[in-house]
Amino acid sequence: MARDEIKVYGPATVSNVGPGFDLMGFALEFPGDEMIVRRNGTSKLVLSNQTEWDLTLDPEKNVAGVAATSMLHELGSCEGFDLVFTRKIPPGSGVGSSAASCAAAVVGINELMGSPYEAVDLVPFAMEGEKVASGATHADNIAPALLGGITLIRSYDPLDIKHIPYPGDLWCAVVHPHLEIKTMESRKLIPEMIPMETALKQCGNLAALVAGLSSGDYPLISRSVSDVFAEPYRIGQLPDFEQLKESALQAGSVGTGLSGSGPSVFSLCRGKEMAAQVGQVKKDHFSTRGIESRVYVSRISEAGCKII
Repeated sequence: MARDEIKVYGPATVSNVGPGFDLMGFALEFPGDEMIVRRNGTSKLVLSNQTEWDLTLDPEKNVAGVAATSMLHELGSCEGFDLVFTRKIPPGSGVGSSAASCAAAVVGINELMGSPYEAVDLVPFAMEGEKVASGATHADNIAPALLGGITLIRSYDPLDIKHIPYPGDLWCAVVHPHLEIKTMESRKLIPEMIPMETALKQCGNLAALVAGLSSGDYPLISRSVSDVFAEPYRIGQLPDFEQLKESALQAGSVGTGLSGSGPSVFSLCRGKEMAAQVGQVKKDHFSTRGIESRVYVSRISEAGCKII
């Protein structure tokens, strides 16, 4: 018998991962969104919010609503659904809040409609929702949120997504300072043109990061988690960012950088214990500057978005 209601978990994600601007991201086991998706017997998409966050419930403005509408339009379906936000990653946190919502919505509706699409086929629909949040259609959060693991967007036209192997003991420590940076505004800080020298450095770092992850070469990973393209223009709202990176490195981080456009800061680490240690050092960095923060220590999630 077909189900009329399910609950979906959409994981947080780290995008860019240093040099992978709009091209690389990975899913975390937590935090994440939880969303109830159910048929409502109408032809309308109805959104409701049970979380602590102030979310727009207009389906034409909410990222999950836009993603769901895009998918239903492609299917030619007039069926109505409720999207109920029951747990939400803090908006503007830099760990893929909008991507988690978009992924949960399309996965939930796809499941209730008998799974007409494979997970990878849902990426373009979720990207339409992400565009509302960032002003650009990109999949570096969407792809790992839907597919799990570490993903690389080789091409957007046509869309070509590849999973990147990584060491089994790779962990991540993410610290979310209680600051809010809007992705759309943050993208405007990046210049439209960059020097050839900068482009070559960025390409070299991204290629080396893929090689380091695939081969388990931690020293190479450490040398490669460096963003010379976007990060220099985005760190103005984070106090003493270079000092933060150095402190994390001294504490054992393999590589540290902005998660997406910030304000969250990720650190790749070898093992859970090291990740917890690095997370505490970063939390202390913000605490001494009068900024509260929250630490997430997580493996990279292989599952991506899932029915719970």
